[in-house]
Amino acid sequence: MSIQAEVGQSLGGFTATFTRESLVRYAGASGDFNPIHYNDAAATALGLPGVIAHGMLTMGTALRVVTDWAGDPARVLSYYVRFTKPVVVPAVGGVEVRFAATVTAVTDQVATISIEATSAEVKVLGSATAEVRLD
Repeated sequence: MSIQAEVGQSLGGFTATFTRESLVRYAGASGDFNPIHYNDAAATALGLPGVIAHGMLTMGTALRVVTDWAGDPARVLSYYVRFTKPVVVPAVGGVEVRFAATVTAVTDQVATISIEATSAEVKVLGSATAEVRLD
């Protein structure tokens, strides 16, 4: 079954909350136990503003906007992200990250999609684009 896309089409979006617990869970799943993802002292010793979310957690969560719209993750042909700012995760509560996407081109049954990810009004991913097979 094919999907329809046109330039300028919004794919909607969602907000995810990253907590220290979600970072621990991601570390266990990914094997990335770098202390900058759970220890404030380790993070600040490296000049970071505090514990930060795993970049790949942010990247993977961002792609969900596209896969939810496409209905099948196998439709994603390529995905590129540049990390621009870290997502700082406080010890208590969590931090919200807003994800949204827009179709920027459609050529030969492939849609190019621009993905936005912001936390505290700051863009945390730059040049995030995915190519999706439409047919």
